[in-house]
Amino acid sequence: MGFKKRSTKSEEEVLEGQTDLAADNTVSAPSSKKIKMDGKKDADMGDGVASSSSVANSVKPMERKKKRKQVDKERRRSVLENEESQLKQPIIEPKGKDATEPVAASSSSSLPEFHISVFKDLASADSSVREAAVETMVTELQEVQKAYDRLENKDLVEGGLKLEAQKDDGLNNCASSLGYAVRRLIRGVSSSRECVRQGFALGLTALVAAIPSIKVDSLLKLIVDLLEVSSSMKGQEVRDCLLGRLFAYGAIARSDRLTKEWLSDKNTLLIKEFMSAIISLASKKRYLQEPSVSIILEIIEKLPAEALLDHILEAPGVPQWFEEAIDVGNPDALLLALKIHEKTSIDSKFGKLLPNPFSPSKLFSADYLSSISNCLKESTFCQPRVHSLWPVLVNILLPDTILQAEDAVSASNSLKKHKKGRKSSSSEEEIANNVQSFCDAVIERSLLLSSHDRKHLAFDVLLLLLPRLLSSFIPIVFSSKVVQCLIDILSTKDSWLYKVAQHFLNELLDWVRNDDVRRVAVIVAFQKHSNGKFDCITKTKTVKDLMAEFKTEAGCMLFVQNLINLFLDEAHASEEPSDQSQTTDENSEIGSIEDKDSIGIMGNADFLKGWVIESLPSVLKHLKLDPEAKFRVQKEILKFLSVQGLFSASLGNEVTSFELQEKFRWPKATTSTALCKMCIEQLQSLLANAQKVEEPRSLANGLEPNDLGSYFMRFFSTLRNIPSVSLFRTLSDDDKELVTKLLEMESKLYKEERNFRLSNDANKVHALRYLLILLLLQVLLRPGEFCDAASELTICCKKVFAAPDDLNSSGEDELDGDAAPELMDVLVDTLLFLLPQSSAPMRTAIEQVFRYFCGDVTDDGLMRMLRIIKKDLKPARHQEAGSEDDDDDDDLLGIEEDEDMDEAETGETADSDEQSEDSEAVVGSEGADKDLPEDSDESDGGMDDDAMFRMDTYLAQIFKEKKNQAGGETAQSQLVLFKLRVLSLLEIYLHENRGKPQVLTVFSNLAQAFVNPHTTEGSEQLGQRIWGILQRKVFKEKKLPKDESILLSTLETLLEKNLKLASKPFKRKKSASSLSKKKLTASLTRYKMIVSLAQNSTYWILKIIEARNLSDSELQGVFDLLQAVLEGYFDSKKSQIKSGFLKEIFRRNPRISHQLFGFLLENCGNAKSDFRRVEALDLVIEVFKSHVPINSNESNRDVSKKFLKSHLQSLGHLIETLVTKMPEKKSRKTEVHKCCDKIFQMITTLDLTKAFLKCLEPGTLSACESQLGPVFLKLKKPK
Repeated sequence: MGFKKRSTKSEEEVLEGQTDLAADNTVSAPSSKKIKMDGKKDADMGDGVASSSSVANSVKPMERKKKRKQVDKERRRSVLENEESQLKQPIIEPKGKDATEPVAASSSSSLPEFHISVFKDLASADSSVREAAVETMVTELQEVQKAYDRLENKDLVEGGLKLEAQKDDGLNNCASSLGYAVRRLIRGVSSSRECVRQGFALGLTALVAAIPSIKVDSLLKLIVDLLEVSSSMKGQEVRDCLLGRLFAYGAIARSDRLTKEWLSDKNTLLIKEFMSAIISLASKKRYLQEPSVSIILEIIEKLPAEALLDHILEAPGVPQWFEEAIDVGNPDALLLALKIHEKTSIDSKFGKLLPNPFSPSKLFSADYLSSISNCLKESTFCQPRVHSLWPVLVNILLPDTILQAEDAVSASNSLKKHKKGRKSSSSEEEIANNVQSFCDAVIERSLLLSSHDRKHLAFDVLLLLLPRLLSSFIPIVFSSKVVQCLIDILSTKDSWLYKVAQHFLNELLDWVRNDDVRRVAVIVAFQKHSNGKFDCITKTKTVKDLMAEFKTEAGCMLFVQNLINLFLDEAHASEEPSDQSQTTDENSEIGSIEDKDSIGIMGNADFLKGWVIESLPSVLKHLKLDPEAKFRVQKEILKFLSVQGLFSASLGNEVTSFELQEKFRWPKATTSTALCKMCIEQLQSLLANAQKVEEPRSLANGLEPNDLGSYFMRFFSTLRNIPSVSLFRTLSDDDKELVTKLLEMESKLYKEERNFRLSNDANKVHALRYLLILLLLQVLLRPGEFCDAASELTICCKKVFAAPDDLNSSGEDELDGDAAPELMDVLVDTLLFLLPQSSAPMRTAIEQVFRYFCGDVTDDGLMRMLRIIKKDLKPARHQEAGSEDDDDDDDLLGIEEDEDMDEAETGETADSDEQSEDSEAVVGSEGADKDLPEDSDESDGGMDDDAMFRMDTYLAQIFKEKKNQAGGETAQSQLVLFKLRVLSLLEIYLHENRGKPQVLTVFSNLAQAFVNPHTTEGSEQLGQRIWGILQRKVFKEKKLPKDESILLSTLETLLEKNLKLASKPFKRKKSASSLSKKKLTASLTRYKMIVSLAQNSTYWILKIIEARNLSDSELQGVFDLLQAVLEGYFDSKKSQIKSGFLKEIFRRNPRISHQLFGFLLENCGNAKSDFRRVEALDLVIEVFKSHVPINSNESNRDVSKKFLKSHLQSLGHLIETLVTKMPEKKSRKTEVHKCCDKIFQMITTLDLTKAFLKCLEPGTLSACESQLGPVFLKLKKPK
């Protein structure tokens, strides 16, 4: 066992090329005794073999097999033992600097030395070390071989120097050291340890190339002998031997010896022998095929074409290899055949593996590609690396030289204006056909329908195609099946191929990033084959991000044109089943249900068209172009939306307009009503967005302004007048007349706008024009619903800007007379009528009109809007018959307390009386409106008949909207939506009328609406909206209402109500205990918001009062109100007024704090509870900070001293109370000490210490010393 273990170790060392010898060992010529011993061993081995052969017939098969294994082991052991014995020979110590290196030298020292330490360096992981070792080894062995060749008596050297000469290995003409090195290198390439294989293969290549004495035929025999695979070897050993052969054959190929042999003898058999050997090796294991072929390809590159036919194709085994390739699926044979044909143009030597005669069109024909599908499928064994066959096929499919020229022409033509029928060159057509056939037969019908590995390969092949792919080929490559496969994978994140698809998508996006033509083609392919749902199903933003990357007019126009063609082209509808049967993935339909709601219930074809309609205006969202270029893009989009949404062709599907010099097309199938409505809505959005970003309307230099609305109206009129074109729906006579009126009025206003040029009136006209345009589209969208509103709006337009002659000729539209309403009231009513049913673009236009006219809105018009906000979401259930004539606004609007109402719904906890107080607490609207400049009897009283009628009209419109929406929202939610839209108008009004008295009116009504639970019930958004408007546009507005028409009594009333609301406690009903925690929290949150509103209102009202610079006598009413609040704060336990609120009032209003300081000191001292007394000390300190600053200058010192001196007596009484009734709690006691310390500091600063001490009684002084200690002693004995 010990001997067996030692021999195995020696074998591993030799096979792996180990060179770690002792540093002082050298190899010398073996003695004759040793040679005799080796001969004896060989004889014994031979006898052993003979004896085993003689008894073979008498031994059982298993015994025979064991004997054979034992013989193999003994043979290998003897070889290795022989080599080991050679290494242990006595060393020759060379002199000089190389004395420490092991060398191989002749006994007669006639041959140069060879340092075998280079083998250790050949195994280094550092490539530079390996290369240096190879160079050293080759140089030394060349010198050894040259010296050996010069020797006359080689037999003497052979006999005494031969390291390995037990058998005839063909290296007879090589020096012993060279023979040893060759064998050592061949064994070394079979080692899998670190970088041994690479280093030894490099050394073998260099050695064979440099020394001609090494014969190729001998090498081929040695490779087989030394790297023989025996039956006793295990899997890893077999693999190492086979890979060793592969590397050894590669070394021969790279050494160029085969080429030199052919050049010296064209009839040489070495190339055929080499080919036979490597083909035999390739057939042993699948993983050896591709590297074997790569070695053959290296030889083919170096051999002339004439040598390939006789020496490569006629080599033993090669013809059979080609014949079997299609049946077994051998991609490497196909690769070899293609590369040989590329160099020789031979067609007939490959059997059925290549088409005969060969041409690209035949190579990529459907029949041929189907025949080699097995070869292509089997190329997946080398994944994740792509087989070398595919780049070769791609090079043939998409040749560089042709494609570069074609792509330049294609890109330039694509970015120009679209031309139908552009003729492609014959070469491009042929390539397109080849690509079509390749993608259909290979990608779609072979790889995508197979395993996951082959799907992976399909995406890898597509990535190979991308760098060479023409933009015009993108629709061919990204076919329905490819896109659908990509969608199925991306829609399932736990899919095995998800990362593969994601990588493919990222590479594709990088490829299209800087090319608009590619980007357009990819977007169209993705959406066309997913019915517009690519992003939705894959849950990505791929298409959205691609659309956002257009930055040029040319790219944007190309995209628009392609979308239009996609809309008009219905070929894909027949090619692809509507149920998406191309995929079996359930996730392919994700998102389709939720998206159908936005465009109605429609089929897949309509869904795709709907996406086109929605995408066209969104192209402009991220586009940053100059106004002229952007206007041209807008015009193209507008024309498409107008033609497809508003009109239809009576005859055929094409109409030519000679006036516009354009041809218009419609889809062959009639466009659905849902799509027409989408077109109109997107048209409204396009016009509204154009109005937002329009440049100032200037007619300088005589240029026509870029007015998209005006262009649309002219375009609409022109198409409407074409006989063979009709509107997409039939209109009633009234609607037809209305459309005509709107067209005429818009035309008049356009002329007026040009006359006004740059002015506020021009802005007014412009806003009205766009409202008329959007109203025209709304009439076409929903005919029969806007006759009255449109008629009133046209009358308002006439009245606002018409000439006197026009006024006299207005006829039935005349509004003059005693009973006629105000013009602005009519305009406001019209806008309010349009709000409930308006789309977002329509609301934008309404808000724009209101912005320019809100300065002229009457108080009646303003109150109409405010009454809408105050309208109850839950009307009163018990409304009396005479309530219509009641002057109480709350009763009219149905604000009453329902005893059975759930507290959680109202968010209020007070009883009915307190609820009524809440509703009016922050309002005081009666006084506010009566004191405005315009005396209006109806400003806060009950609505008259007209007002009631108008309110009913608005509500009727809301209910009508609810009815029109299938499964729509409730009337309550519709009313909330209407209120939110009116609030937007009121916010505009507050912004445009800052500092006017009407701000107070809006404030009081909005505050009442916020406090009233019925107004905002069930809609947190509505309450938040009112809160936000009050904060931004009222409380934080720097410009205050200062008009003298606002009476002080009105402000005092508002102040009283808000102070009362701020001090109101949070009461719980008896049923509150049964409420859930969530409802109780909501109720408490609402209470806090109401208190906060009351506090902010108080600050704002006091700021208005302070800004009027009134005298103290005039402000006495305000002082009395705040004094009453202070009195309740100290005396009433129910008062919830916060000390921080009072402190903020004193900080912001020094006059108030100055006036109430004495009352504060007196009540603080007389407070009934320690808590109130200690809490009120903050108020005292705040007053001191305002009137007795510690670091006051000389000018203010006298004033501060006088102020403090006048209150010394009250201050002394307060100190006496504090020290005699010192709180027991430590925290409160600390607060008292801090307050007293600050008071004493101020007294000391103003030199009032003696006067203050005189105010204190003797008992108080001792109490101060005992309770305050050092704080008081500092006052008595100042430094």
